[in-house]
Amino acid sequence: MQKLLSMLKLATCVAVGCIAASAAGAQTVLKASHQFPGGKGDIRDEMVQLIAREVAAADVGIEIQVFPGASLYKPNDQWNAVTRGLLDLTSFPLDYASGRHPEFSATLMPGLVGNFDRAMRLNDSEFMQDIKQVIEDAGAMVISDAWLSGAFASKKNCITSPDTVKGQVIRAAGPAFEEMLAAAGASITSMPSSEIYTGMQTNVLDATNTSSASFVSYRLFEQVKCLTAPGENALWFMYEPVLMSKSVFDKLTPEQQQAILDAGEKAEAFFNEEIRSGDELMVETYENAGVEVVEMSKADYDAWLEVAKDSAYKNFAEKVPGGDKLIEKALAVE
Repeated sequence: MQKLLSMLKLATCVAVGCIAASAAGAQTVLKASHQFPGGKGDIRDEMVQLIAREVAAADVGIEIQVFPGASLYKPNDQWNAVTRGLLDLTSFPLDYASGRHPEFSATLMPGLVGNFDRAMRLNDSEFMQDIKQVIEDAGAMVISDAWLSGAFASKKNCITSPDTVKGQVIRAAGPAFEEMLAAAGASITSMPSSEIYTGMQTNVLDATNTSSASFVSYRLFEQVKCLTAPGENALWFMYEPVLMSKSVFDKLTPEQQQAILDAGEKAEAFFNEEIRSGDELMVETYENAGVEVVEMSKADYDAWLEVAKDSAYKNFAEKVPGGDKLIEKALAVE
């Protein structure tokens, strides 16, 4: 009996020791979700994967599991999930949440950004401070800034001046572009970028605009006749940051929080270095696929801005509280 009791005590001690050792080595597992293809060179997936690697290397007890291709949450569901703390991190086109926060339409306003240098200056502006305050008040926070340039493409003809979209069914990434394109005579169908290929394949769409990265990673060159590259007159720029749930971040230790922030900073630096070659890659990819590639002239660009000012800009100023001031702050950045 004494021998049996001794064996039970030993087994208990071993079990407790194992539990203690397991607890000591326990990892906090965070989930990162986005809609973009994984493993295919999409820079937004690469940003999130880089953050996961950097946080793992920091050895602060955090593992980030990445779920690309809308495999965990659908594109438009990610905002609600991350702000409610159901999702930990996401790479998210912010204008997708403009239905809940109309201020976000300013982050995809025609002609507002213009080029990558100005986009980086916008990141540190009063304009972006206001946008980030809305994000934080909703329950999320920006880990990495990211602006992507974009293009137009059509199965019918090259889109240059406003009259070239008349009669076409086109996908636009957000309300501001939808209003501008509708004012130019296009019909609008709304969908996330991950559904554009199928929309064109099934003839639901004639044309689209989206980021240069999406034009490549979603292989839209298989569906279109002509691509209008950003060139020197980039009408389309969209803010697509890496976001983290604020409630989740606040529960981490200071050491873990710093590891997340450091990783986000490295991902942003990587993005800013690599993104400028994205337009060149898109043009090369489409030319190699036999797609005609054109650019808007300055006259085309100016004509679109006039349409945008009478539609998207006007509506934003009238319908969004403080919208006129927000646009003024963006335009004030040189």
